Amino acid sequence: MTYLLISIAIMAGITYLIRALPITLFQREIKSVWVRSFLFYIPYAVLAALTFPAVFYATGNEAASIAGTAAALVLAFFDRGLIVVAVGAVVSALLVSL
Repeated sequence: MTYLLISIAIMAGITYLIRALPITLFQREIKSVWVRSFLFYIPYAVLAALTFPAVFYATGNEAASIAGTAAALVLAFFDRGLIVVAVGAVVSALLVSL
C-alpha cells in the first residue's frame, strides 16, 4: 500500500509540473509557428507512443492484431470516421482470429 501511495504521489507531482511549467515559463503568447505546432502535436504523439505497442498484444493473436491495425490504418488514411475505423479494425481482427 505504501508503494502505491508513493507512486500516485510521484505521478501527481510530475503531472502537475508538466501542466504548471509552461504557464510559468511562457507568460507571453508564443508567436513562433514551429513552436506552436510542436506544442499542439505533443499530446497526440505521446498518446500514440503509449497505446500503439499495446495494440499488438490486445488480442493474444499476433496475426489478428496486425490485421486489425492494418485495417484501421487503411480506413483512417481514407478519412473514415472514428466509429468506422474502430468497427473495421475489430471486424478484421475477429475475422482473422476465426
